[in-house]
Amino acid sequence: MTDKARNEKNLALVRWLTYLMFMMFAMTSDSVGEIIKEVKREFDVSNTQASLMHTLFMIGIAFSGLFLGFLADKFGRKNTIILGLSLFAVSCYLFLVGTSFSFILGLITLSGVAVGVFKTAALALIGDISTSTKQHTGTMNGAEAFFGVGAIIGPLLVAWLVREGVDWKWLYVIAGGLCTLLILMAYKVDYPEYQKPVDSDNNIAKVNNFASSIKLLKNRYAMGFSIGAFLYVAAESAIYVWMPSYLVCDAVNLEDTFACYTSDSQKYLAMYAVSVFFSLRAAGRFVGIWMMQHFNWALVLLIFSFAILVCFVGGLIGGKEVALYLFPLTGIFMSVIYPTFNSKGISCFPKSEHGTVAGVILFFTAAGAAAGPLIMGIVSDAYGGDAKYGFMVATGFAGLLFLGLLYNFIFNPTEKRLAEVEKTEYSNPSASR
Repeated sequence: MTDKARNEKNLALVRWLTYLMFMMFAMTSDSVGEIIKEVKREFDVSNTQASLMHTLFMIGIAFSGLFLGFLADKFGRKNTIILGLSLFAVSCYLFLVGTSFSFILGLITLSGVAVGVFKTAALALIGDISTSTKQHTGTMNGAEAFFGVGAIIGPLLVAWLVREGVDWKWLYVIAGGLCTLLILMAYKVDYPEYQKPVDSDNNIAKVNNFASSIKLLKNRYAMGFSIGAFLYVAAESAIYVWMPSYLVCDAVNLEDTFACYTSDSQKYLAMYAVSVFFSLRAAGRFVGIWMMQHFNWALVLLIFSFAILVCFVGGLIGGKEVALYLFPLTGIFMSVIYPTFNSKGISCFPKSEHGTVAGVILFFTAAGAAAGPLIMGIVSDAYGGDAKYGFMVATGFAGLLFLGLLYNFIFNPTEKRLAEVEKTEYSNPSASR
C-alpha cells in the first residue's frame, strides 16, 4: 500500500470515528424526553425539577464550550478527544450507582462538560481532515447526520428498556461501553499532525487559552454564526420539547389524549411526531452532504429557513390538525442549517483556532437549547399553560433566523473571508466556490 493510499485510509477511519462520536452522545442527549418521564416516577419530582435533566446538561456543554474550547488548539485534537470521551465514559458508568436525584443531576452536568470537551475537538478535527471549506461543510453535515441517527436510536432504546423492565440508567451504561470502544479506537488511530500556531519569531504563539474565547466574542464572524446557531436551536428545540404538548387534545384521561383527531393515521402521527421529526432531520442531513457540494450554501439556508417559518406560521394558524403535518416536516428543512452554521463559522478562522471557535459556537448552541424551551414554557404558563403561545415565541425565533439568512444571502459578508482562509488553510482553493 502506497503512502497516499495509507493516508487516505487513515483519514477515512478518523472521519468515521468522528461520526460515531456524534451518534454515541446523541443517544443520551436526545433521549431526555423519555428519561424525564422515568425520573419523575422514580424520584417523585416536579416537572420543573425533572427539566433540570435537560437544562444542566446544556449548561455543562455551554460552560465547557466557552471555558474549555481552547484545549483542542492547545493540546491537540487527539489528546482532547480522549480526555472528553474518558470523562463522558466515567459519568455514564457512575449512573449505575446513582440512587439520589441530586447525584443524577451532578452526573448529567459532568456528562455535558465532557461532551463539550470532545465535541469541540471533533469539530476542530473536521477542519484538519478537510481539503476545502466546501468539503468541510459536507463532512459537518455527515457528522450531524449520524447525530440524527443517534437521536432516533436513543429514545427507542429507552422505551425498549422500560418495556422490558430494565432500569433506564442502562442507556448510559451502554453509551459508556460504546464510549470506551471509541477511546480505544481514538488511541490506535493516527490523527493528522496538528501544527500549533507560531508568532513572527517562529515561537509557539500563546493564543490558545480562555482569553482567546473571550476575544472571539468581539469577532463579527464568530458572533454572527453563533447568534444564528442560538436562533436555530431555540426554534428546533421547540419541536422536540414542546410539540407533543401542542399536539395533544384537551382530555380528562390518557385514552382521550388524541381524541380530537379523526383518523387512526392522524392519531398515530401525533403519537410519534417527534420520532418522525428526528427521522426527517437525519435523512435531510445525509442528503445535505451532497447538497452542499452542488449548491450555494447561502441560498439553500435562505430557502430552508423560509420553509421553517412557513411551517411554524401554518401550524399556528391551522391549529393541531395542520401542525400535525407541518411541525414534523420542519425536520427536513432544519437538517442542513446547524451543520452549515458550524462549518462556515469555523472555516472563517485558521485551523489552529478551530477548537476555540467551535467552543464559542457550541456555547451559544447550548444556550439556545436551554433558553428557548424555557422562554416558551414561561410564556405558555403566563397564558394559561397553552403551548400555542410558546410556539408564537418559537415562530419569532424562526422569523429572526430567516431575516439573518436573508441578509447573509444578499450581502454575503463571509465570501471574502472564506476565500482568504481557503487559500491559506486548504489545499484545493477552487472547491470553495
